[in-house]
Amino acid sequence: MYWKKKTHEQIKEYIFTALEKNLDYRGDRPILGIPGTYLDTTEFYPDAPFLKDAPYMSAMVRNPNHIGVHTLNEESVLEVFEGTQRIEKELIKLVAEEIFNGDTDQQDGYVATGGTEANIQAMWIYRNYFRKEFGARLGEIGLVYSQDSHYSMPKGANLLNLNNIILEVDPDTREISRESLDTKIKAAQKDGIKYFIVIANLSTTMFGSVDDIDMLGDYFTHLNVNFKIHVDAAYGGFIYPFTNPTSRFTFQNPYMNSITADGHKMLQTPYGTGLFLIRKGYFDFVKTDEAQYIPGKDFTISGSRSGANAISMWMILQVHGSEGWKYKMETLCDKSERICKKLERMGVEYFRNPYLNIIAIKAKYMSKDLAHKYYLVANSYEFEPEWFKIVVMPHVKPGTIDAFLMDLESELRGRK
Repeated sequence: MYWKKKTHEQIKEYIFTALEKNLDYRGDRPILGIPGTYLDTTEFYPDAPFLKDAPYMSAMVRNPNHIGVHTLNEESVLEVFEGTQRIEKELIKLVAEEIFNGDTDQQDGYVATGGTEANIQAMWIYRNYFRKEFGARLGEIGLVYSQDSHYSMPKGANLLNLNNIILEVDPDTREISRESLDTKIKAAQKDGIKYFIVIANLSTTMFGSVDDIDMLGDYFTHLNVNFKIHVDAAYGGFIYPFTNPTSRFTFQNPYMNSITADGHKMLQTPYGTGLFLIRKGYFDFVKTDEAQYIPGKDFTISGSRSGANAISMWMILQVHGSEGWKYKMETLCDKSERICKKLERMGVEYFRNPYLNIIAIKAKYMSKDLAHKYYLVANSYEFEPEWFKIVVMPHVKPGTIDAFLMDLESELRGRK
């Protein structure tokens, strides 16, 4: 896991060089057939002085379309947007190989609109894989995930006509219950489920809990059934690999076949920058042959995508470098650990994975007013909450942490 940091000037030069390789709608080339153009000049005028020093905003104004999956072959990089599409290709390679330890040029991927799309993209691929390779019928494919998983799982199951198999977790450790796994899968088999799309969480949204991918892989392997594991690392993808050097969530683990990692969480990129990565050989199961007018075809749910989003992710990773990013993520974990030590001294029960910056506190230890004052998120707004969570993001100041802990301690003393 290493890539050298670049200076702001190096990044600016790289992006502007890429933009020059794209065809410019304002240039001399006779572009007649592209159903797109630059941003409306009434509001987004191209001669704004700041643009010459703003590569991301310049890309937004130039409006490159990154439709397709550019890691598949040379044909998938369109001449019209060649410069910036190659940056997305470089981004996929960096994340797949440097962060998730993939073999050289053995992963495909694209910048999706977010984790929801990326998770559903995985489900779509594996559903079609089971249907085309094994003749599976819709009623024979199950989607396996824990009760703590993101709501994109039931959403995707609904869209793709998959059977939900929801596993229970231990209320304190948030680990998937082996008894529930065994009971639910055997019941599903009796109901005719033969193929399994399994979701392993690399940080659940509410708790920051991490599923045991090896336990899941071993279970389905010993069961001797067809399965594929997709990792939902929408939250944890850009922090966990940097804080846990023994992470099993890498492409060297044969159980991990694909992974989602959002840029607009830990990476602090604009919303609409999710990342989907998968081993080579699987995108063909969702190739849209009807997209005849697109060289290289389309393989994604979203279709047309903003090239500026890919550029934003590439820029942030490059300006920090691997060592800089590792330091930044470790700093957030250090702040989280400080909060946890104070909670322990106060006798407050909480859950936290030691490699992540989410702290879920049992709701019985604080009032709803206190939770609301600091914008803590409850695990339920329909029923009585059992947990409130803190997320130690870069904007969280030490003074805010101290103020919260003092208010919590005051409440606890008042109760006593």
